[in-house]
Amino acid sequence: MAIVAPSILSADFTKLEEQIRLVEKGGAEWIHLDIMDGHFVPNLTFGPLLVSAVDKMTDLVLDAHLMIENPDSYIERFAAAGADFITVHYEAVIHLNRTVNKIKQLGAKAGVAINPSTPVGLLSEIVYDVDLILVMSVNPGFGGQEFIDSAYRKISEVKKLIPAGKKIFVEVDGGVGPENAAGLVHAGTDVLVAGTSIFKSTDITATVREIKAAR
Repeated sequence: MAIVAPSILSADFTKLEEQIRLVEKGGAEWIHLDIMDGHFVPNLTFGPLLVSAVDKMTDLVLDAHLMIENPDSYIERFAAAGADFITVHYEAVIHLNRTVNKIKQLGAKAGVAINPSTPVGLLSEIVYDVDLILVMSVNPGFGGQEFIDSAYRKISEVKKLIPAGKKIFVEVDGGVGPENAAGLVHAGTDVLVAGTSIFKSTDITATVREIKAAR
């Protein structure tokens, strides 16, 4: 079974702890935290203070996805806030090896994300250093977008890129739901990030279970 990482970007923040309990009940293992700065992507969300608050609400793995410019300036704050995984964008970082090493030195797992138009082959060197590769299946910035089908091929390409014997999570984010979860798992996805399909559903717990059952 793939890991399900509900994205709280789509949650009702007035009922956040209640909704986290519902995804826990459904078997979610991670919570995905979409950090946006209004510059790297055209949206503004939340920062380390909310990550810290979520860390107090749950024991689930906190998966912080930094869709921001100059992530090196903020990595320490997100690590201190309790993020277990910190993922930066290939497109936003100049010295990626240094950034990845900094994340690890702070005690978090390091991830690298690529946008839909970024070729998988550009990860050929950094793949030896990361713990997670995130394939964006929408253009980042907003929840509720339509899934881009080329993500299936890119996930398979990422899987082939991973060195034999090395454990690296392959994660997909954007337009994920019960209808395409099985195909994504078949392509090689380890972690399914889903926001709108979970938190806007009529039964949050049941939707998490449905996605988690995909194989």
